[in-house]
Amino acid sequence: MTQRAEGKGEIFRALHARDGAFIIPNPWDIGTARILASMEFEALATTSAGLAFSLGVPEGRVNRDQALAHCRDIVGATDLPVSADLEKGFGDTPEDVADTIRAAAETGLAGCSIEDHTGRSDEPIYDFTLAVERIAAAVEANRALPHDFVLTARAENFLHGRRDLDDTIKRLQAFEAAGADVLYAPGLRDLETIRAVCSSVGKPVNVVMGLPGATFGVSDLAEAGVKRISVGASLARLAYGVVVAAAKEMAEQGTFRFSDNAIGFKALEDIFTTFENR
Repeated sequence: MTQRAEGKGEIFRALHARDGAFIIPNPWDIGTARILASMEFEALATTSAGLAFSLGVPEGRVNRDQALAHCRDIVGATDLPVSADLEKGFGDTPEDVADTIRAAAETGLAGCSIEDHTGRSDEPIYDFTLAVERIAAAVEANRALPHDFVLTARAENFLHGRRDLDDTIKRLQAFEAAGADVLYAPGLRDLETIRAVCSSVGKPVNVVMGLPGATFGVSDLAEAGVKRISVGASLARLAYGVVVAAAKEMAEQGTFRFSDNAIGFKALEDIFTTFENR
């Protein structure tokens, strides 16, 4: 691990200590990472769903080796700190999660997130005790690293049909007590609920935007106590949605008007040439 890679963790942590909220967008390949970096965002995050879609499989079908290879690609694409969406840590046990943290840190990442989602439809959320033990193991592995690494703990209730705010807050508070650096409950859709989560914990809170129906922006989220704003797979879904719409136009109408909204070759090449010359 180079000194340059080590310093990214410190830079990333410092973003969470500033006043206000910052946006951490989610690329799904080298090209989108470089486009986002050219727009002067200060950090990036991977998206497990975006990666899966780029490989033509549903989310949850990507293995750890594939995910970590993807992390290396995104880390190497720009100079920005990168946090990785590592789903449940590619295993159920605390030991599995700890192994994943150590392996992830070797890729040059500035941090990662670990979920309490099991990946099983019959029992989608880990038992409370096991969920906390998994984060505690991640924290222990994290603290043994030779460089800074920002650990985000995720409570997934609201994404999997368990709209239980009390249990979600209980989990986030337990993850905080276990030593997580950032807390995250995806699927919160209104400012009142977001404010309740932020006021219930003492660590920085990440909120995901890009879900249908949300009309509030960065200033509203910052006022509610949010520190970090990600967009998950929203950018990937937007891009794939455009491809689907264009394909339907060609197949059903025999026209090609979709190209009116396509970015020009030169605009893309100018962005990518900038990175080649660094």
